Amino acid sequence: MAQDGYDADVAVIGVGTMGSMACWQLAKRGVSVVGFEQFAPGHDRSGAGGESRLFRTAYLEGPQYVPLLLAAQEQWRNLESDVGRELLTLNGGLMIGQPDSEFLTSVMASIQSADLPHEILNYNEATKRYPQHRLHRDEIMIFDRQAGFIRPELSVALAADASESMGARILRRERVNSVEPDEQGVTVVTSNGVWRTRKVVIAAGAWSQRLCPKLTPTIRLQRLVMTWFPLRDPASYTPDRFPIFIRQTEAYDISGWPTLDSTSLKVAVNFGYDMVDDPDGLDRTVNDHLLDTIRKGVRELLPDAINEPMRIGAYMDGYTDDRDAIVGYTDDLPNTIAMYGFSGHGFKMAPAIGQAVADLVADGQTQLPIDHLDPNRLTQNRQPPKRLRTIAGESGR
Repeated sequence: MAQDGYDADVAVIGVGTMGSMACWQLAKRGVSVVGFEQFAPGHDRSGAGGESRLFRTAYLEGPQYVPLLLAAQEQWRNLESDVGRELLTLNGGLMIGQPDSEFLTSVMASIQSADLPHEILNYNEATKRYPQHRLHRDEIMIFDRQAGFIRPELSVALAADASESMGARILRRERVNSVEPDEQGVTVVTSNGVWRTRKVVIAAGAWSQRLCPKLTPTIRLQRLVMTWFPLRDPASYTPDRFPIFIRQTEAYDISGWPTLDSTSLKVAVNFGYDMVDDPDGLDRTVNDHLLDTIRKGVRELLPDAINEPMRIGAYMDGYTDDRDAIVGYTDDLPNTIAMYGFSGHGFKMAPAIGQAVADLVADGQTQLPIDHLDPNRLTQNRQPPKRLRTIAGESGR
């Protein structure tokens, strides 16, 4: 328990994807931590919903992520050991496209950077081994042996629970109204009281910059929609027979997961559906015309699925201009560590990001490779914002 007028050493604002992992890693070190969550850990009102998330090491986003992903794999196993449940299933992953495409060139760069175990399947080999996919003659598959899927809601709930068992305090349904850092510490004002801590970790996802308007870089919110399609032959899509996949071909950029309910195949486009102006006003309904792209993709590329979704889930995430997250101490606010803006590809790294934040709190630095996520990287010579790709267009719904 913190002393000298402090209620805890660290306040973690938001106990979702990143905040739950920060609480777990801090509590493991014996750091006094209090987490504030406006809902409850494991909720699906922001980014951690949809029953499964991809895990990849052959990373199309760049080789700089590979060491962090390998560290994340180790941390997922540590969390599983602490909670006694399997959370990460490595059933392999298929990267599907044209061999000379920017997509597969980037994947191969990540593979070569760390000599990752993989296979390259030509058209004939791929169609024989994975007939569930309808390939074009000029496409190949790269099989990432260290890929699979994670259970997001369960992972967040269990990480928070584990942190409590190690001494952390998690305040559920406790909305934070303001965060006020100063040179001596941080004051957190909630709907139920006032707290004083030495440091604060801002892990509020889509709400981060509403709580701390001075945080930079800024993020823009995209609505992410996931869809589940009925299967004619579910037995062919179980995890042991159907790896996760990402496919970029012609007009399609989609991801898919094996069936987890013995009924449906989860498929999603790899970019936002539209923009979100207010995180408190996330529209959970989806206009039918926004589903045209994913329906056509399923009809043309996954013929065993019936191309009308039986289930639709809407979520959101914050995107930076360069699509790299914000992790670390910020020059804008004293005693403040930011972890937000994961731009649609953060969940797989969450326990390693939590470890890095715990390092920063305890030691002032981390050995994990997060320099490319430095919050202060864009404060000078900042490039004009890139256009966010969405189905509805940047103007919104």
